[in-house]
Amino acid sequence: MSKVVVVGSYVVDLMSRTPHLPKPGETVLGGPFKMGPGGKGGNQATAAARSGSEVTFITKLGDDLFGREALAHFTAEKVNTQFMKVDPNQATGAALIAVDDLSENSIVVALGACGTITEEEVVAAEETFKEADVVLVQLETSIEAVVTTVRLAKKWDVPVILNPAPFQEFPREVLSDIAYITPNETEAFELTGVEVTDEASALVAAQKIYSQGVGTVIITLGSKGAYLYTGGESGELVNSFKVEAVDTTGAGDAFNGGFAHALSNGLSVREAMAYANAVAALSVTKIGTAPAMPYQHEVEELVAKKA
Repeated sequence: MSKVVVVGSYVVDLMSRTPHLPKPGETVLGGPFKMGPGGKGGNQATAAARSGSEVTFITKLGDDLFGREALAHFTAEKVNTQFMKVDPNQATGAALIAVDDLSENSIVVALGACGTITEEEVVAAEETFKEADVVLVQLETSIEAVVTTVRLAKKWDVPVILNPAPFQEFPREVLSDIAYITPNETEAFELTGVEVTDEASALVAAQKIYSQGVGTVIITLGSKGAYLYTGGESGELVNSFKVEAVDTTGAGDAFNGGFAHALSNGLSVREAMAYANAVAALSVTKIGTAPAMPYQHEVEELVAKKA
């Protein structure tokens, strides 16, 4: 079985539907309300596990109800929880999510405990890095955790997927040790100053990111799919799957978790992107984030239909 290590955030999702996203100072009557496991790291770990990978998730929780529910969720998903540490002095992170009638969303994240992951806490899991096929990390945690993750993966020659989301500044020198980077249009702009609106601008942004030392650049473009660039004069758009979207929250995490799983199983980058696009497409047909991540048989059925 392929082995994936995910380092990053866990937050509980507190989500409500709303007719439209509130304007500043506006109160909107919404509902229904749902609470469930989330956070970019948590969503990605769930997506990879449901696709069939053996997943180790490195994060930090508070000693509270939300933290206990997180441990229960990942235990049920057969994720290795050994390195999900509990901090008695921090609250478990939380995300306040509003989803409108067009399935667009607005999110405020309070990282809580997972925003304080230390170098020592990542290093404690070094044995799992030695055995991993792929390591996946985001920016929804401490930069200390991100840098340590990249360093350990390099030490044991394990490819790293960096999902630079939500964007915050980080030491750009780590990019030379990143095998795959997966920004969306917004994060690509933050990395390059290039507004990504079509394939031509995606190419320009991808070339700028690539020039910073990354092995492979993949810019996710929502319902359009994802843009692949590995050097040279052109890239390639890998199309997504047409589905009826209900809730787009977590689609990027679904892509990254699916991509990590596919790569760890030896698929080519393009094949892994196609698989990841299917995971992301299926995730938006359900409400929620981690609970909306599809299972392997569902993904394979969708991929087979398109083939």
